[in-house]
Amino acid sequence: MTNYLGIDIGSLTGKAVILTEDKIIAQKVIRVKKLPKATVEELLKHVFSQTGMSRTDITYCIGTGYGRHNLQIVNVFDESISEITCHGTGAYWLNQNLRTIIDIGGQDCKVIRIDEKGKLKNFIMNEKCAAGTGRYLELMAETLKLTLEELGPISLKSKTPIALIDNCSIFAQAEVIQHISDGNKKRDIAAGVNKAMAERVINLAEKVGIQQEITVTGGVAKNIGVYSNLERILNVKFTKLEEDPQIVGALGAAILAKRSFEKKNR
Repeated sequence: MTNYLGIDIGSLTGKAVILTEDKIIAQKVIRVKKLPKATVEELLKHVFSQTGMSRTDITYCIGTGYGRHNLQIVNVFDESISEITCHGTGAYWLNQNLRTIIDIGGQDCKVIRIDEKGKLKNFIMNEKCAAGTGRYLELMAETLKLTLEELGPISLKSKTPIALIDNCSIFAQAEVIQHISDGNKKRDIAAGVNKAMAERVINLAEKVGIQQEITVTGGVAKNIGVYSNLERILNVKFTKLEEDPQIVGALGAAILAKRSFEKKNR
């Protein structure tokens, strides 16, 4: 039996997927460690415990993500591939009707367009500013003394979202502090944070064009506040994936590991 491993090392989380006979048999999402090697070892421990496997049971492995250039220090990897390709591949494998993938990670935001065969048509990435990323939400949640998980649900209780003017995450944080000092409710500030985040993502997406069907991947896909704002502003309903939206890059890496191995052994 052949087993394919995909590992996606992001700036905030690490993800791993094991694929066997075109089925996901193990998956895990963890917070990244200080060293990429430690993140990989922790991921391997989890997915191997789920399957009873060891490194020798892995036929081929591909690494991807923000930290993929540091993955060569771990001898389990056969090669690394861009997260753009991996996210497109993983999303298409889950739903072949998809044409646009909005991936919002901790360090960057990517909008990926694929064709009817799942091939990359176009993409755009914002990695110069934290304002459209998970780090922005994390910073705002900390300022509001909320957990990242609380930021979405509490915002849905707001009837009067606060407007955040500044696009820079540092200045936006100062705005949030001022709103707190002015006595504004956390739910209204949180709603403003999520709305501002959605608007920045859409501004990026419009540069490559948005074609339905559309899905959202990455950790921010789990923030109901950002998610619902994106749907409302775009006037669409996103396609929900049957798997955790955070594992899509790692899944794509596992699928590409299978293809790469089969190509090399024809």
